[in-house]
Amino acid sequence: MGKGIAVQFKKRFGCVSQLKAQNATVGNVAVLHLPDGRWIYYLVTKERYNGKPTYETMRASLCACRDHALEHGVKCIAMPKIGCGLDKLDWRIVGPMITDVFEDTGVEIKIYSL
Repeated sequence: MGKGIAVQFKKRFGCVSQLKAQNATVGNVAVLHLPDGRWIYYLVTKERYNGKPTYETMRASLCACRDHALEHGVKCIAMPKIGCGLDKLDWRIVGPMITDVFEDTGVEIKIYSL
């Protein structure tokens, strides 16, 4: 959580100790539930902050995010082009992967550019 979008989320939402206490492993997701009812998802796609994710760990984390969203009635998720900035994954692969993972779930995905 030292670079990229993670820094902005850390500043805005805090709760780093709460996230760390969840001990989410690579391929999973840590979550914050805000008082206003929103869920914040932190996809764990790499072992260390300075490592690089793989497409397999990205897919696994997206699936964990999807499963949590479905379990908790989340209807819409907004995210940047995850993994495609500092982590150097290819959006031409990650974008369709997100579509595939969330296909037929009823969860709307909104992609934003920062």
